[in-house]
Amino acid sequence: MGKIKKMLPVGIQDFEKAITGGYLYVDKTEYIYNLAHGDGQAFFLSRPRRFGKSLFLSSLKAYWEGKKDLFNGLRITELEKDNPDAWQTYPVFYFDFNKDNYSSEDTLEKILNEHLKEWESEYDLKLSDGDSLSVRFQHLLEKVYSDTGKRSVILVDEYDKPLLENGETYERMENDKDIYKGFFSTLKSYDGYIRFSFLTGVTKFSKVSIFSDLNHLMDISMDERFACVCGITDAEIRAC
Repeated sequence: MGKIKKMLPVGIQDFEKAITGGYLYVDKTEYIYNLAHGDGQAFFLSRPRRFGKSLFLSSLKAYWEGKKDLFNGLRITELEKDNPDAWQTYPVFYFDFNKDNYSSEDTLEKILNEHLKEWESEYDLKLSDGDSLSVRFQHLLEKVYSDTGKRSVILVDEYDKPLLENGETYERMENDKDIYKGFFSTLKSYDGYIRFSFLTGVTKFSKVSIFSDLNHLMDISMDERFACVCGITDAEIRAC
């Protein structure tokens, strides 16, 4: 094995930064292709923290936003070369729960509200007084489809961080579970407006009641086909 000439992407969670910043990027894009062109539409991945989930989710975001230039020389470019529908731009809604502190009450509601306000402004969607977070999300998906003719892509990073941080505060954790259950039920009831969805976390969704209604989610956490979707194996390092 020769000397690695690029910097390892330690702490880098943004795909575009990893590519344009000259960092070592171990090509995981064949997994993106397999997910995008497989039978499923909604996926869940559980891995420990610092395992590369956020970086992979960021690469999914770039793919669905049609940023082909970022993938030059990577496996997916070859896989998509004969696909006339490749590299279309889809509306992407990225929920990042990894970067916030959830020690204060109502933090989860505030974060969801801020996400929705930003996207409602982007798509010029007028709010109705009293609409819940889930209803606002539903209206957003409908408006985006009406405006663009494209179904949306939903990406959720570290869904369970609010629950884990509030694990010792029973009432707050139960409240956050109820918020999640109502909000993400949209992923099933409005799946006609959703092209693709991918959720990550530390805990398995099958053990958490908030996802009990999302029986269409495909859990790839222990799927051998996706065993190396995150992280860097010894063989991958040696191939660099």
